[in-house]
Formats: sequence, structure tokens, C-alpha cells
Amino acid sequence: MRVYYSLYGHLLHKERLYKGSKKVWKAKGAAGIDRQSLSDYAQNLSDNLDQLLLELKTKRYTPQPVRRVEIPKDDGGVRLLGIPTVRDRVVQQALNDLLTPIFEEQFHPSSFGYRPNRSCHDAINKATMFIRRYGMQHVVDMDLSKCFDKLDHELILKSIKKRVTDSSVLELIKQFLKSGVMVDGEWQHTEIGSPQGGVISPLIANIYLDAFDQEMRKRGHRIVRYADDILIFCRSRKGAENAQVQATKVLEKQLKLTVNETKSHIAHSGEGVKFLGIEIGSHYSRIQPKKMSTFKGKLKRVTRRNGGKPLLEVIKQLNPLLRGFSQYFRIANANREFKKLAAWLRRRLRSVQLRLWKKTDPTPPQAKTARLRRVIQVYLYG
Repeated sequence: MRVYYSLYGHLLHKERLYKGSKKVWKAKGAAGIDRQSLSDYAQNLSDNLDQLLLELKTKRYTPQPVRRVEIPKDDGGVRLLGIPTVRDRVVQQALNDLLTPIFEEQFHPSSFGYRPNRSCHDAINKATMFIRRYGMQHVVDMDLSKCFDKLDHELILKSIKKRVTDSSVLELIKQFLKSGVMVDGEWQHTEIGSPQGGVISPLIANIYLDAFDQEMRKRGHRIVRYADDILIFCRSRKGAENAQVQATKVLEKQLKLTVNETKSHIAHSGEGVKFLGIEIGSHYSRIQPKKMSTFKGKLKRVTRRNGGKPLLEVIKQLNPLLRGFSQYFRIANANREFKKLAAWLRRRLRSVQLRLWKKTDPTPPQAKTARLRRVIQVYLYG
């Protein structure tokens, strides 16, 4: 494969930075440590990009530390994010756009996370195909502990150097990796890891984990990987046990990552394989019960009976949530679950509105219920 010796000059164009800024705007996101929001930066966009371009040309550009943000996880833990400043996100996006086509041509066909024109649905369909069409019903589910936080900087740069040897590009990537993190107002050095929240971190993780993908391919294993969610498909329990041992060795010894032994396991499609929110069975796919429970929790918060909001305003808040949930989980055989969810939600909405009407509307209860049925029918999912 081609090696790129001179790339940095392709970064030094205002149009490339401008296109990068547009993608940053589309992705939205919070401010970094300088507290400058996207709208603040956009007010003087042309001047800001000119300044950024000058710093890149004169090699005076230095990324700032990322801002630490803790996001609660479903299991009660927290996910640590590192939010770069807007200007750093613009540079990362421009660099990401430059590097992505180079590495895309080498990536494993069963790697789906954070790649152009690939989605969770594609990954789920590939996993389903291995189970049902190829009869690979024994599945190794590998769980990596804090994958992004444990990427080895030397191995990152070594992996990138196989395709890109431009010292200026490599130095820029190194600066992003070593920029540090601000925690409670104090700067902390980053010896390892690429912060979740950084624009270029997903590409770096894919470059890093491609070594695992290719090693599994050499050994004849069928895999599906979405970022750090890894499945290995086998025809027998013994084959799955061997694959798990081999995969653990590559991930821990070669890539210096940590496999969570308590969560990594071998599943059988007869009992369901959990992947990206879906439970894939030998003859069915369904929404993972935990995902449905979490979603209903969100709906409960929107439809609190003591919220005091008009019904149509509540429905207006619900519709984007319902559309997003149904569009993602339409890949599962979930018609019955969707009907149950709709019935449950209508009961909650009736309770909300009847409580409000009880205080303000003298109409008889039977007439209220009939009118409410018509309102919900018209506006829900509208």
C-alpha cells in the first residue's frame, strides 16, 4: 500500500479548515476549557480561521488541554470525556478528513464503527448473517476496559507511520495526544489514551485496533467490530474458547489493552447474542430489555404527572425521542414491543391530561376521556 511522505501542506488551506468547521458545527458539542462556544467562534469565523491557518503554517499552533466531563453510564459508572476547544476541534476535523481516505482502504471489512457510509445497522446485519447463514452460533463477546483511555501513544504513532511518514503530521497528532486534561482547574499530563470527545479519537482507535482485526483475519476468524465492541463467530464451543484465548493475547500483549474478564464471555445464539442494543437469536432479533427499560425511564421523566405542561407540549417533546428510538430499533422484530410501548405511553398521557383537566375543565369525565383519545391519536408520532 502507498506510503504518504508529504501531507502537511494539504492541511494548509483555509477551505479545508472551513469545511472542517462546518462538520464541527453540525456535530454540535460543548465548549472546551476556554469556554468559547460554537456560536462565539462563528461570530468571527473568517478571522479565526485565518489565525489558525497562520499558526499551522508557522508551526506555532499548540492544542490546549481537553476539558474533563463525566457522563453517567447505565451500569452506574461514569464515562470520561475530554472536550477540546472549538479551534482544536476544527484542526482535528481537517486532519481527520485528510487521513480518513488513506486508512479507509486498509481497514477490515467487518469494522463498522465511526467509518464513512457504515452504521450500527450494518454491523448488526453482518453479525446476523454470520449466525444464521453461516451457522456460527458460538460467539465470543469481548469487552475492553476503558479502551480509548488505554491506547498506547507509541503504538498509535507506529501504526500511523506505516502509511504516513510526514513528520509535521505525526508531530501534530502527538501534540493532540500529549495536550493533557484539565480536571477541577488543574492540568494533568496524558501519558496514554486518546480522549473520547476528541474529533480525531475514533479514527485513531480504528487505526490502532485494525492490527487486531488483521491478526484475527490471518488466523481465519470471522469478526464484527464496532469501535471497541467486538464479536468473534465460531462453529463450536471449543473453537470459541480457542478464539477467546487468541484474541485476549493479541489485545493485551500486542496492543497493551485490558480485557474485562468478568464481562467477556462466550454466548450462543440460541440464548441470544447482545450487540449494540439488539439481542440476536438464531431465528429472531429483539430489543434488549435493558434498553427498553432505560428508554421508558426517559419517557417517564417527560410525562411526569406533576409536570404541569400542556399535553401538546409534552407530545412535542416525546416525538423526537420516539422517532429516534423506533428508527434505530426497527432492525429488530419489535412490532409487538412497539405496540406495548405505545399503549403504555397513551395511559401515561391520559393520566397527565386528566390530572390537568381535573383542575381547570368542568367537562364530565366520560367526555374528557373521549376527547383525549382523539387528541392523542392525532398528535402522537405526528
